[in-house]
Amino acid sequence: MGVRVLGIETSCDETAAAVVESGRLRSNIVSSQLHLHRRFEGIVPELASRAHLQKIAGVIDASLRESGSRKLDAVAFTQGPGLLGPLLVGKVAAQTLAHLLGVPLLGINHLEGHIFAVELSETLRFPLVALIVSGGHTDLVLSQRPGRYRVLGRTRDDAAGEAFDKVARLLGLGYPGGPVIDRLARQGDPAAVALPRPFMPETWDFSFAGLKTAVLYHVQRQTRKLGRSQVADLCASFQEAVVDTLVFKLIEAARRLRVKDVVLGGGVAANSRLRAVAGERAAGAGLRLAVPPPGLCTDNGAMIAQVALHQLKKRVRQPANLRSDPSLPFKNWGR
Repeated sequence: MGVRVLGIETSCDETAAAVVESGRLRSNIVSSQLHLHRRFEGIVPELASRAHLQKIAGVIDASLRESGSRKLDAVAFTQGPGLLGPLLVGKVAAQTLAHLLGVPLLGINHLEGHIFAVELSETLRFPLVALIVSGGHTDLVLSQRPGRYRVLGRTRDDAAGEAFDKVARLLGLGYPGGPVIDRLARQGDPAAVALPRPFMPETWDFSFAGLKTAVLYHVQRQTRKLGRSQVADLCASFQEAVVDTLVFKLIEAARRLRVKDVVLGGGVAANSRLRAVAGERAAGAGLRLAVPPPGLCTDNGAMIAQVALHQLKKRVRQPANLRSDPSLPFKNWGR
């Protein structure tokens, strides 16, 4: 039996636990809270915290049972970034279990996990440039090797996932916005509505607030309610603007830094258009694109366990008083 790590992820609205054994996924349990938050068209932190409290023990137990063994060599949890209440629930559960089993406890950066989710389906090659795109984060990161990072750029206002949700709300499409816009965009014309590309020259940062406002102004200029085909065209045009911006930054960063491998991660990386365009443009630039399967793009415990395996291999020492941090930055731990 190889090294077995239980990863616990509770940064937002998924209660997740997974067992990874020497890089192989043995179990992956994710309990979504989508039904709780849909009517509010966004995450309500207090409701999320309560739901995590109710579900965490059952999710961990189900993950251990599915893995085929309750033997563990370490327990890892999401230390941040994320919502403080949910983060604390995962931390206390992980602390308790690690103490009872007498095994190491590791706090893991949630965004770092999105990079290493790739390793659960294919080889991750370094150096690389990673684009992490989720509901609250849009980060461009250079990694020379596991545990060594330099943040090149990040969102200045709305993250890409937030922009999807807000545009969907504007169009009355419900929550979450990403999947429904992705679906409707397949029926629309991405060139139907002229929308800006917020490339922000001379910086690797991102800003999608202005694009969201451009969609709002387009809707307000219409003299009658948008029909189904017009909504589909607007979804396709908005999605294309977001994808163009994200992929341009990713490919250009890799080109300038002379890196041959690029990675997509985070919930928005499940978007079909983003995956397709990134693949096409990476191939055209002579780059290798690595992206997790859609089910591992969204929050999960497996990606947390995978980072922990690397830290165990490197014998990384973590402080005994690990604190949950809603704004946890990337920290270098690799030699």
